[in-house]
Amino acid sequence: MSKNSNGAEAIAAVERRMQNRRIGGDRRTRSEPDFKAPEKRTSERRKVERRRLIDPTTCERDYSLDEVEFMKAMDEYKRKSGRMFPTWSEVLEVVRGLGYAKSVPVPTV
Repeated sequence: MSKNSNGAEAIAAVERRMQNRRIGGDRRTRSEPDFKAPEKRTSERRKVERRRLIDPTTCERDYSLDEVEFMKAMDEYKRKSGRMFPTWSEVLEVVRGLGYAKSVPVPTV
């Protein structure tokens, strides 16, 4: 190889390093104003319903009426509250709303 080709390769390598974003410095420190795209949306964003209704007929096992009632109550709660993953205290709130209560143990003699 001749001297010129090695020099050209060295210059090309330096130019590549300068263009490399990791080495070239932080692009965010430029003095140019940031480009902001115009807002396309003119109205409020509507919430898209992503959850499907619970359909017990698509499951492999047969659910009791109490289980179906509970699943529907949980689905209704999730829709009203907008919470996809309710806490255990919220689940307990739904269960109590269905009329369930902790039974008092009967004392044994």
